[in-house]
Amino acid sequence: MMSARRGETPNLGVLRVSTEVLALPGAVISDQNAASNYVRFLHPLQWPLLQFDDIFALDWRHPDDQIRQWRHASRKCAEVLIPQRVESRYLIGAYVVDAEAEARLLDLGCTLPITVNPMLFFR
Repeated sequence: MMSARRGETPNLGVLRVSTEVLALPGAVISDQNAASNYVRFLHPLQWPLLQFDDIFALDWRHPDDQIRQWRHASRKCAEVLIPQRVESRYLIGAYVVDAEAEARLLDLGCTLPITVNPMLFFR
């Protein structure tokens, strides 16, 4: 989704969520985008099955191998799924693209720690 919203980057933020959410009743992890045809839904204790090198890779493109690129792009979108909602006490920070975005978020009253990380926004 972030890639599809590149034009809106100055107005986007990414919330950091505590890993404590994995202990919430009904929590599930997906090994790739939850809407993928080949997704596996896993119990949180199965986290070692995730492909962390793919999830945290800076680039998912593989110009020489389209199938590998599709797989990698889907893995990069692995998710934690929580029934109902995530309470604000589990929010531990936010990422933004630049100092201007940080200032806007602070102006909105954000009290979470804010980290500027342009790479997270494909910059």
